[in-house]
Amino acid sequence: MSPRTTPPATGTARLASPPSASPAHGNISVMAEGTGPDIILVPGLASSRDVWAGLAARLRGNYRLHLVQVAGFAGMPPVPGPDRQVAAPTAEAIAGYIRREHIAAPIVIGHSLGGAVALMLGARHPDLVGGLVTVDALPLYGLLFNPAATSETARPQAAGFRDAVLAASDAQAQAMQQASIARLARTESVRPALVAAGLGSDRRTVADAAYELMTTDLRPELGRITAPVAVIYAYDPAYGVAAPHIDAIFQNAYATTRNVSFRRIDDSFHFVMLDQPEAFLRAVLDFLDHGTLRET
Repeated sequence: MSPRTTPPATGTARLASPPSASPAHGNISVMAEGTGPDIILVPGLASSRDVWAGLAARLRGNYRLHLVQVAGFAGMPPVPGPDRQVAAPTAEAIAGYIRREHIAAPIVIGHSLGGAVALMLGARHPDLVGGLVTVDALPLYGLLFNPAATSETARPQAAGFRDAVLAASDAQAQAMQQASIARLARTESVRPALVAAGLGSDRRTVADAAYELMTTDLRPELGRITAPVAVIYAYDPAYGVAAPHIDAIFQNAYATTRNVSFRRIDDSFHFVMLDQPEAFLRAVLDFLDHGTLRET
């Protein structure tokens, strides 16, 4: 099975935990470190903020980083959201955090579900952000499989995945997690920890978040984003399709975004920042320096 045919990720990487974090605000907690212009880092489904540790180590000398942890993921206690949503309440919680802390025009970097959160922030609170970086994230997840996908057509698959997650025994959940991570992380050394962290997440929160991610179509909102948007995404021959096919999926999905640039990172699966950390760092620095992803 191609890495692109798996449901969304449900794990995180084993990286050094931050020493302390702020109290939870709604369904997030935030750890701030470093000095300089502000960057908010949002992990993906069932991931810990630790997934950004490698990037943070390279940026904290020149930027003030705000590392988000979402309730219910990677050991943080769950906080049920309205209508069992996770991404949308997370976006609102981050918007509240930006206002409370008086953060001026931060760059928001989000992986997977965190990328959807970044898009929600940019579209629903355009005055609060200075730039967005989405990492292997689409405004509608189902576009990976069907360019004609809609929220409605995605509902049966999304409901099936949600129900399977909730119904699985502990042994089945572990097997599902191992199979999923094998398709989402190319680097074998990070897989055991990714599996463990996913299993440490609240299963109801993971199921609800996956359903929300798979059925939320943000394309109608992309035109409201005024900040520049960088789209970083992965490609590997193991996907079983040609690279231009993946290019077209991402470019078409973001077609209505005003100021958008793209960077494909090859020889990587979904966890781009772990599979190709140096190439990922170069792409992020390119955007931070220039406000766009230039041709490489």
